[in-house]
Amino acid sequence: MDYSKKIAERQWNLPDKGELESRREETYIDDIIQKDHIQRKLLERLDGIRTVFDGGAGSGRFSILLAKLGCRVTHFDISQPMIDKAKELAAAEGVLDRMTFVKGALEELGDYADRSFDLVMSFDAPVSYTYPHQNRVIGELARIARKRIMISVSSRLGSLPYLCNPVQKNQFILNESADDPFVQWCVANRENAIQAFRFDLRRAEQVLADGLLGGQREIEEYEAGKAPWCITYTFLPDELARVLQGFGVQNIALSGPGAYGRTLPREILVKLMSDADQRRDFLDFCYRFDSNPYVCGLGKDNLLATGDII
Repeated sequence: MDYSKKIAERQWNLPDKGELESRREETYIDDIIQKDHIQRKLLERLDGIRTVFDGGAGSGRFSILLAKLGCRVTHFDISQPMIDKAKELAAAEGVLDRMTFVKGALEELGDYADRSFDLVMSFDAPVSYTYPHQNRVIGELARIARKRIMISVSSRLGSLPYLCNPVQKNQFILNESADDPFVQWCVANRENAIQAFRFDLRRAEQVLADGLLGGQREIEEYEAGKAPWCITYTFLPDELARVLQGFGVQNIALSGPGAYGRTLPREILVKLMSDADQRRDFLDFCYRFDSNPYVCGLGKDNLLATGDII
């Protein structure tokens, strides 16, 4: 078994993953911006869509949304806690009868026939966690799509600023008193992280060149019985477009959710999120700004691609 799958299985099957994932938009402003952007893209492109495959569907943020709109959705994820939470939320929304839940890895989609689903989608970068198989996985997602494909991957240009900002997540914490353990860790360790920081030029140049975040250290941590973050391959915009084109995807559009929001301080972001009118106007503008191809590579975490199967 490849380390990509082994590490992902252990990381995403931690018992609290389903519950924490389902609450991200109550916790992190960057998640609000990103998921609002994706939802808008989805709702713009649902013409003729009846069947959907959601690969790496998590706790059901988008699979349940599309089921509520009448689609038949296959909710596919590597994590049983995520699937359990998604089933709970789907039952609360009354859409269990329109959803099929499958536990599996994106590296293993061979059981699905060509052109099985009108829309194939995969959000929040699970494709990037399948390194070194990320291109083959994109090909498999394109293969089972009949009309449309929408995927987000980790962005190389968007990720590189993290190497010079050890407190980047603090900027997007909606409520610093939240009971989320990662929020508590970020708040408690902010000053220490700043004091300990040193810019690593060699690492930044390496990531810019090869796009890889993680590697041997994560493998060693896994072998020691821990649950490291997944080894992650980050894409450049033109690279992702070329890969999709190579698998026959046409009319490709790229966007970078969070490109505008990451330019603002936390105090302003919290203020905007706390006022319904300003929040609506801000998210409207973020969507337009982040959809501009000139900023697509600098999305907060993900590079989003939509395309047609013709």
